[in-house]
Amino acid sequence: MPYWVYILANRRDGTLYVGLTSDLVRRMAEHREQVADGFTRKYRVDRLVHVEEFQDVLEARTREARLKRWRRDWKTILIEEGNPNWEDLSEKLGI
Repeated sequence: MPYWVYILANRRDGTLYVGLTSDLVRRMAEHREQVADGFTRKYRVDRLVHVEEFQDVLEARTREARLKRWRRDWKTILIEEGNPNWEDLSEKLGI
């Protein structure tokens, strides 16, 4: 079963959110529909700007924890290496 570590943004250089899920399609729908109160709803963070796939949940959790501790400029560099225009990757992934 794949696990996904992802970064959401509300706009280019905007608010960032790092998350982990085993169902990226469902989780992105939840973020877009703002079904849960919390950070992503408050800041309207729903643009998928970075995603990584893992087969081992422990590796995914470790990566998520590391990314959450990263400085903002490091996250920005990571995003822009694979997505220089901060496009919503969910369209490319068919989500």
